Amino acid sequence: MPRKALSVANRLGDEFRFIRTWVANPQGIGAVSPSSRALARLMVRNARPDPAGWTLELGPGTGVVTQALVDAGIPPERIVSIEHNGDFCRLLRGRFPTMQIVQGDAFDLDGALADFGDVRFSAALSGLPLLSFPKERRRACVESVLDRLVRGGSMVQFSYGLGGPLAPVPGRIAVARSKWVVLNLPPARAWSYSRP
Repeated sequence: MPRKALSVANRLGDEFRFIRTWVANPQGIGAVSPSSRALARLMVRNARPDPAGWTLELGPGTGVVTQALVDAGIPPERIVSIEHNGDFCRLLRGRFPTMQIVQGDAFDLDGALADFGDVRFSAALSGLPLLSFPKERRRACVESVLDRLVRGGSMVQFSYGLGGPLAPVPGRIAVARSKWVVLNLPPARAWSYSRP
């Protein structure tokens, strides 16, 4: 099957998989449809991961952002992805066999990253449904990710909401936002979190 046809077949299958997963557990998934390639590329540009370092991906789903990372020159074996859904983990292992895939809870990075010791990540990219969680839990998640980044690293989170998942925290968390990506369903923007 030609690569383009396979890509279309994969996208249709991914759409169906997302809808089925969302119907089964609306709070457990951040979207009813995979992120667009335009949003994924924007997230990678804003995160600025280092190909020689490690990159952390939270909630990779079907791997749209993962593919954008690989297309940007990030070696799959230098990507650690934490995904809660077992079906998505199996799909990702088939698509990115050398990527480090952890089936676990991104809100418990101590547990999920236990095998990675003191690894510091150059960047983190997140597809977690943060707006579905209480503000304190969102802040704890972002703080936990920022604690695992190298100096100058950032966490990039996409969101469909008008406001960001987390407001700036003076002296602790700086926030920047992108323009809306209208070539995404629904339109979304990327929020970048870093230490001031």
